[in-house]
Amino acid sequence: MARIAGIDLPKNKRGVIGLTYIYGIGRSSSAGILSKAGIDHNIKVSEWNDDQLAAIRKLISEEFKVEGALRSETQLNIKRLMDIGCQRGIRHRMSLPLRGQRTKNNARTRKGKKKTVANKKKVTK
Repeated sequence: MARIAGIDLPKNKRGVIGLTYIYGIGRSSSAGILSKAGIDHNIKVSEWNDDQLAAIRKLISEEFKVEGALRSETQLNIKRLMDIGCQRGIRHRMSLPLRGQRTKNNARTRKGKKKTVANKKKVTK
């Protein structure tokens, strides 16, 4: 089993796809890592030997910020935006979309489940 940066990579996937299971590594960066390590992109993760695994681990630890370090940096960046009170920070604080999307109809992913507001009762005579 290949374990890199605290993540168990799936054995039956190709190397390029398997590396994307690590937070902070996408398709292009995984292809770059495998190229620098001199590993064929189509070889499955289960077929990597110990030398290849060591080369990949070394490249990732030297060149990339992944998993916990990257998550904490992202959270600190968001906290900084909220502390200085800029537009993006205010939108984060209110759990609204940040990048100019409309919120009248959609934005349910960011706003959460609908909160129904009751209408005013009409006075009956």
